[in-house]
Amino acid sequence: MLRLPIYLDHCATTACDERVVVEMLPYFTQYYGNASSRNHAFGWKAQAAVEEAQQRVASLVGAAPGEIIFTSGATESCNLALRGISTLYAGTGNHIITAKTEHKAVLDTCRDLERKGMEITWLDVDLNGQIDLQALRAAIKPTTILIAIMWANNETGVIMPAAEIGRIAGEHQVLFFSDATQAAGKIPIDVKAAGLGVMAFSSHKLYGPKGVGALYISHRHPRVKLAAQITGGGQQQNIRSGTLNVPGIVGFGRAAAICRETMAGEATRLQLLRNKLEDALLQVPDVYINGRSSERLPHVCNASFGYLNSNEILAGLNKDIALSSGSACTSGSLDPSYVLKAMQLPDPLAKAALRFSLGRQTTEEEVAYVIRHVTQTIESLRKSSPAWQLRD
Repeated sequence: MLRLPIYLDHCATTACDERVVVEMLPYFTQYYGNASSRNHAFGWKAQAAVEEAQQRVASLVGAAPGEIIFTSGATESCNLALRGISTLYAGTGNHIITAKTEHKAVLDTCRDLERKGMEITWLDVDLNGQIDLQALRAAIKPTTILIAIMWANNETGVIMPAAEIGRIAGEHQVLFFSDATQAAGKIPIDVKAAGLGVMAFSSHKLYGPKGVGALYISHRHPRVKLAAQITGGGQQQNIRSGTLNVPGIVGFGRAAAICRETMAGEATRLQLLRNKLEDALLQVPDVYINGRSSERLPHVCNASFGYLNSNEILAGLNKDIALSSGSACTSGSLDPSYVLKAMQLPDPLAKAALRFSLGRQTTEEEVAYVIRHVTQTIESLRKSSPAWQLRD
């Protein structure tokens, strides 16, 4: 039976998988020790659980367990990577290369570093949301210490050529950092094959609990060091001090293990549903799928509906469908998406964009309902739209 509202905002967050919750619960009330307490069984139990979760999370992305540092989420991981590297490598250089379509966790951190004396190169993207690899090469200089390019975009699902970027970084002995928050658990990631030095991702985007994330820090080829941004008890190799969130880390580990087991089949299923949705939306006049010519995450569709704006469409859906007009971090803004603007979309289309992001609970019945309801809503809104009536 169809239940409303339908949730299609999995890029913002995902439901915590029931299997994850079950595994977490004992660590709240039964195995509640501090993982840093090394003198009794409660601490040993907690530490063993953290180590198992490290193994599970590392296996998801092709890392070694000791290369995983747990944080409060991807925003902290991005800050730790960017600030930690810029501080420790200050004697080597002061130049970072990034793209204009990065998540705010990277953009705003880079802007802050720029105010403090770092030099930032902001790469453009093309109509499909891709950086120009030749422009990336040309931007590298003797003072470049880091290339920061996300694995997949949080608004459009466009996947960046991580392996090629990693090769370019390696050729120039520059570190490569990627925000893989949207990609981890959804598509295969191999940090070694991609030549990554540092990578951020988060639990709540892959059906784990909120409040816990990870930062991969390569120990070999390249060996990466960074300056701690949170100091105190010296936990986690003195890189990120603080009492570990054992229940959250346990949940993250279980969520990562489930994703590793189910990723291939789930990606195929969701891509079929996403394609069905897009094919139907494209039957409506003046609908455009943003980034469609690029390789994209299998569950993400960013569509612009000409002669309307996203807020009136969302209001017209009567709260029956949970959608976003872009990143959850900027969804309250009335300005057009900076990602779509960077892709050279004109303001009217950038302001008319909706992000559909499917997930583990999404069914064929739900997608069929969304197609009908969105199509009817667009047709109804355009009947009363002066811009639609006056179009050429």
